[in-house]
Amino acid sequence: MKKLKWIKIDLPVDGKMITSFRAGDLLKLNGFIYTARDKAHQQLADLIEKNKKLPVELRNSFIYYVGPTPAPKGKVIGAAGPTTSSRLDSFSEMMLQLGVKGMIGKGKRDQKTKNLLKKYQAVYLASFGGAGAFLNKKILEAEIIAFKDLGPEAIFRLRVKDFPVVVINDEQGGDWYEKVLGR
Repeated sequence: MKKLKWIKIDLPVDGKMITSFRAGDLLKLNGFIYTARDKAHQQLADLIEKNKKLPVELRNSFIYYVGPTPAPKGKVIGAAGPTTSSRLDSFSEMMLQLGVKGMIGKGKRDQKTKNLLKKYQAVYLASFGGAGAFLNKKILEAEIIAFKDLGPEAIFRLRVKDFPVVVINDEQGGDWYEKVLGR
């Protein structure tokens, strides 16, 4: 059996590094990522619409679509598996305009989002659905930094070590799902 080749990535990344990622690359992320699901995206959109200051600087960051479960005693965080990304496609341009360089979730993105990744030199990464209990072992710190009232949908800042993802859509237009699955 062929051994998988993982590329270790220290976050944050710059635009030059993003352009080196290709659909199908296996990455292990190290550093800080932010969480945001539907309600957090909507609250960010509401603040932008009202010309209010955002509670977090997202330039050059990666957003993880996750709503972690409460941390069991002695743990940093509960299960932290990805949620379906297509639900957040309508917010893609807003997040990319804020400087987000990577989005992490599961499942396919719409064509508009894939085009926006090319325009803004960003990537879409997938983690492993159904593996929330495994992924939480890759999270060393978890801190709510915005919208605490949203509970698990608040924006968390996570410090991760060797957090496994695969590049699904690269900034060149590559699509790993199409390449491998033919769809």
